[in-house]
Amino acid sequence: MKLVSTPRTEFLRDLASEILGLYGRGRTVVAVDGTDDAARTAFADDLAAVLIEREHPAFRASLANFRRSRAEQERFGPESPERLFRHLYDFSLLRRVLLDPFRMGGSTGFVTRAFDPDRDTWIEPTWLTGPADATLVIDGDYLNRAELRDLWQYSVLVETADEAADTLSVVPSDDAGEVDGPADRAAEQAQADRLYRTEVRPRSRAAAVVDLTDPARPQRRFFDSC
Repeated sequence: MKLVSTPRTEFLRDLASEILGLYGRGRTVVAVDGTDDAARTAFADDLAAVLIEREHPAFRASLANFRRSRAEQERFGPESPERLFRHLYDFSLLRRVLLDPFRMGGSTGFVTRAFDPDRDTWIEPTWLTGPADATLVIDGDYLNRAELRDLWQYSVLVETADEAADTLSVVPSDDAGEVDGPADRAAEQAQADRLYRTEVRPRSRAAAVVDLTDPARPQRRFFDSC
């Protein structure tokens, strides 16, 4: 189906052309990184839609559906920026049921959703298959971390105005205690996000950095790798 042409759609079409020009054959995994959940997820959804518009099969997944349960997370101590950054997700599960079988191609089945983080429960798996040439677009926070970045052929980092202006200061996790309410949780998450950006420097890892200060008019950003 032909999408309505807007500045955002045209930007995504150009990005899709770049990705398909590099990785149009075989099974490709594209990561959409960023700490603003809503902006990142919408961007990944729209990128997949543009790929489908090009009659290129595309699948969607979110790292949020590969979390550890709350009980599993508690094995790593009380909630803190360190725990959120290092132990929130089950990377073994992600590889076992999604990434590895997706890359195998053929009739091998893969699962794009394994865990419901809102209900803190496992999801009955729905096994999917696809053609030999297909792209998986996965969004999530911290996707350019060392444990994951070699699993993607191409990664996009999307940044909102708040993220771009962040000073990247890190509050030591030793100072963080138990999380009591929404405000405390938000503060813990913000510290985990800063820890990620300081430790990993995702701008230097991503193939494309996209400024979403104006979501309707994304802008490509380039940074001196030195």
